[in-house]
Amino acid sequence: MVELPRMAKKYKEEVIPEMMNRFGYKSVMQVPRIEKIVINMGIGEGARDIKVLEKAMDELAMITGQRPSIRRARKAISNFKIRKGMPIGCKVTLRRARMYEFLDRFINVILPRLRDFRGVPRNSFDGRGNYNLGISEQTIFPELDLDKVDRVQGMDIAFVTTAKTDEEAMALLELMGMPFRKR
Repeated sequence: MVELPRMAKKYKEEVIPEMMNRFGYKSVMQVPRIEKIVINMGIGEGARDIKVLEKAMDELAMITGQRPSIRRARKAISNFKIRKGMPIGCKVTLRRARMYEFLDRFINVILPRLRDFRGVPRNSFDGRGNYNLGISEQTIFPELDLDKVDRVQGMDIAFVTTAKTDEEAMALLELMGMPFRKR
């Protein structure tokens, strides 16, 4: 039998009872949970140089442990010299065990490594219980060999939850260990 990831265990043993007390849920099934984590890298140069896109995909695969999919332009944008169908980024959707493993590493290893880190912003919720976070460089991840990184690349991380409100989603992420900024 495969052992549950540490964060999944924490969710079941600590977060669910606390959320039921705090919000008065009658059933365990009403308690919000993290559905998926989506990591997206926009690579504008991928349209012109496929090697840049492949390198970014390899780095994202190392970070997440899962092969990213190529994202293509939905429509042409002449100002950026992009035509419909050109590769412009890559994306990974993490679910279940991989999602909990990534969340554990992100909260306990990656965020504390940031210089002058005072917490993640509180105002990045979308109104439907999802949290979005932008990271300016991929070099903060310990899985990457800094000597092999050619160019610094940012990424967007979306934590998709089943919460109905931002307040519930914030409580869920806070109980999971997400270090939000003090007001």
